[in-house]
Amino acid sequence: MTQTAPVLSVRKIVITGILAAIAILLGATRIGFIPVPNISGNATIMHVPAILGGVMEGPLVGALIGTIFGLFSFLQATSPLFKNPLVSVFPRIWIGVVAYYAYVGGRRAFGEIPGLAIAGVLGSLTNTVLVLGMAVLVKLLPVEAIPPIIPQAIAEAIIAAFITVFVVGGLRLLESGRGGASV
Repeated sequence: MTQTAPVLSVRKIVITGILAAIAILLGATRIGFIPVPNISGNATIMHVPAILGGVMEGPLVGALIGTIFGLFSFLQATSPLFKNPLVSVFPRIWIGVVAYYAYVGGRRAFGEIPGLAIAGVLGSLTNTVLVLGMAVLVKLLPVEAIPPIIPQAIAEAIIAAFITVFVVGGLRLLESGRGGASV
């Protein structure tokens, strides 16, 4: 009888729990929401833990954290837009999945740091494009409402890229033993 490795290692479970807790903390304290004067009402960094999880531990971890973010968004919804799980939950599942594959492809093509930045940008844009796309598809948002959100989407993507590069890059340096002071 052969024994197969578990789908989720202890490390992956711990990383999922920590990043999910961070996502919940960002939402519960409202730190993850930045008020903006457009139809969305808020810019967000709530998607960043899903990006980090996908890049650090793979698409399954990214999907789990994205799902937790989506469920939290659904349960905390004050807008009819996010009371629909097709808008609030389904798109968020894909954030970490896209970030993982973007990172793998970007790293292979351009190197570690550009790969991390690409993952941050594409993970963030996955959130924005799928949420807005689903909102339009289920007729909760007119297409005309999207152009004013584009500058916010660009800012969120840039912020996600910086956070991803600094957090994951820093953790990788620490794990390799090159990032800390000698004791």
